[in-house]
Amino acid sequence: MATMMRLAPALLLAPLAACATTTASEPAPVTPTGPAVPPAGMQYLYGSGEAAALSRQAWTALVAHAAAVVKARPADSVVLAEGASLDAPKYVPCGNRPFAAVFDVDETVMLNTGFEYYDAKTGKGYDAADWDAWEKTGEGAVGPVPGADSGLSALRAMGVTVIFNTNRSAANADATARAIKAAGLGEAVHGQTLYLAGDDAMGSRKDGRRWTISRSYCVIALGGDQLGDFTDLFNVGQSVPARRAATQGPAIAKLWGAGWFVLPNPVYGSGLKGGFDDVFPADKRWAPGGAKP
Repeated sequence: MATMMRLAPALLLAPLAACATTTASEPAPVTPTGPAVPPAGMQYLYGSGEAAALSRQAWTALVAHAAAVVKARPADSVVLAEGASLDAPKYVPCGNRPFAAVFDVDETVMLNTGFEYYDAKTGKGYDAADWDAWEKTGEGAVGPVPGADSGLSALRAMGVTVIFNTNRSAANADATARAIKAAGLGEAVHGQTLYLAGDDAMGSRKDGRRWTISRSYCVIALGGDQLGDFTDLFNVGQSVPARRAATQGPAIAKLWGAGWFVLPNPVYGSGLKGGFDDVFPADKRWAPGGAKP
């Protein structure tokens, strides 16, 4: 998961009138209440058949791509090499290294259903302490992204090593490995098939971990729900329109579905930003009667 970014709750709790009777030495009792129904993004990702179908579609395409690639060894991996740019990408060469596929964890292979339930019901919004507690104790309330469990099994069956590269904390490595296993996604070993934030000096940036993995493997597929799951170059301060355009440049556009595979996530992340001027170009606006709003 890339560094979490969430929209503030739409409704802030007002102090209860009963709190006026609370003594100064006692904290006011507050029972947070979230919205009557989950936010639209959560309804979609965790509840809708459409999101489940999109996920299965992505996994089907990914497995088919991998099966074709292992039959004809590529010269290069799908990991951008050091010094590459989005306009002039170059890739880490494969040599004779064994094949691997590298995946983000949260909302790419594993759904954090329990945490998102808590988040929605309390209306608190993202809290780092709560997330750390979830990493440590949430293994009983996770599940696979639709298609991920069978997809990962298919990759392993064709001899492709599955590696997880997540921004969960290295301090919680054992708990994260347990959660991955509890979600039906197989074994993960820290430093071998599990890489975490804190494993190097790059913090939440993942390129360093991808290069480390590429020293041992020919990476034939990358999967994620955030652009940073493919290269940190997408997160270097571009405007919202420029970042979107960067995914459509000729050299990069050909990678989507052919080595780079994106899973839907309208709940949190680096894609949830931008004002009206960022999202709606001036020449693509409409109002009844033809007047520009």
